[in-house]
Amino acid sequence: MIKREDLIEIGQFNKPHGIKGEISFTFTNDIFDESECNFLLCEIDGIFVPFEIESYRFKSDTTALIKLVRIETDSQVKFLTNLEVYFPKQYMTDNKVSENIASWDYFIGYKIIDSALGEIGSIVDVDETTINVLFVVEQVEGNEILIPASEDLIEKIDTDNKKIWIMMPEGLIEL
Repeated sequence: MIKREDLIEIGQFNKPHGIKGEISFTFTNDIFDESECNFLLCEIDGIFVPFEIESYRFKSDTTALIKLVRIETDSQVKFLTNLEVYFPKQYMTDNKVSENIASWDYFIGYKIIDSALGEIGSIVDVDETTINVLFVVEQVEGNEILIPASEDLIEKIDTDNKKIWIMMPEGLIEL
């Protein structure tokens, strides 16, 4: 089963284009063009479903027209309209991860380790509703806390073992 923490959101399908099954795709990360992976995923009824890419062509720096395998008409592709599009993290190279992380959601599933306190917990969500992006961290004890998702706090990231070392401001966990 494909898990959300193994994926990175890279954009959204828009509306069908033409009558031969193409769909407009607005992307925030063009990793699909730079990888050997030939499929994208969408969440449908709570399950991540892979769609094999037959072909694509860029319309702009942020938009492509995509043709998916076994989708031949505009009515067949219509159900994908406005769905978020995901890409498997396992196909991202370490250089691509460090250079071009599309969003903080990439880190869902990572463990947060404070240099003084040790393991804090695992990132279960990212809250982007405020001006400051926050990691929603489920502590080892089961409580959820919010930790600023700030490059200034991050000391080290281990993508192989899904761990982030941070230097937490004193007293933040007690809040």
